[in-house]
Amino acid sequence: MVKKAKDFFNQSENEKIKNTITQAEKTTAGEIAIMVVDESDSYNEAVTFGAFILSSFLSLIATSIIAIIMNYKSLWFHNSSEYIYTLISLAFSYSSIWIYIPSVFILFFPVRLLLQRLPGIKLLFVSKDREAEAVRERAIRAFYEKGLYKTRDETGILLFLSILERKVWILGDKGIHSKIDDNFWELRAAELSKGIKEKNCCDAVCATIAKCGEELTKHFPIKPDDTNELTNEVIA
Repeated sequence: MVKKAKDFFNQSENEKIKNTITQAEKTTAGEIAIMVVDESDSYNEAVTFGAFILSSFLSLIATSIIAIIMNYKSLWFHNSSEYIYTLISLAFSYSSIWIYIPSVFILFFPVRLLLQRLPGIKLLFVSKDREAEAVRERAIRAFYEKGLYKTRDETGILLFLSILERKVWILGDKGIHSKIDDNFWELRAAELSKGIKEKNCCDAVCATIAKCGEELTKHFPIKPDDTNELTNEVIA
């Protein structure tokens, strides 16, 4: 069973991550935040398309079985080498479109509901590019919704984790991008994503935070009047 965002890290893991952020920010004016969401998009188009494909397939199987049952006697007139061919021929010869189309329509709605309740299945009908774009857009929206852009020197960083897609996006404010190359964040995101897939989430997050803190210290050393501008708690 896939964990929900609010339960993704247990209490001790949440505390460990909070302490790691606090430690990382002791030597830098940069601000690090982490957010976990259940999914980055509802992928309604994938749910609809998947429901149509699956209901069509199930309807074909159902009408084929009905056709075979109704005409099972003709199977006795063929030897074993022709059995499979005869079986398929019967299925397609006797399947009625007047049964098939209503079956697709009837099955479409429960299958669609099933896909909504089992989000992992709907991803089978989502392209990798669509997933990546959804995570990127959701991370950007979260950055502004949570006010992470409001730091004094525009040095906020968001580590964004999307559970369903098992993808990571690291987003930095304007001040960050002016001094730190994008390749650094891409490497950190790849490492973190790998840790999540290997079910080593907490340690991977803490390692990424520590590396981000080291890099931020090089470019944004702490100031005498520095204050903690963003929450160190995991945002879910």
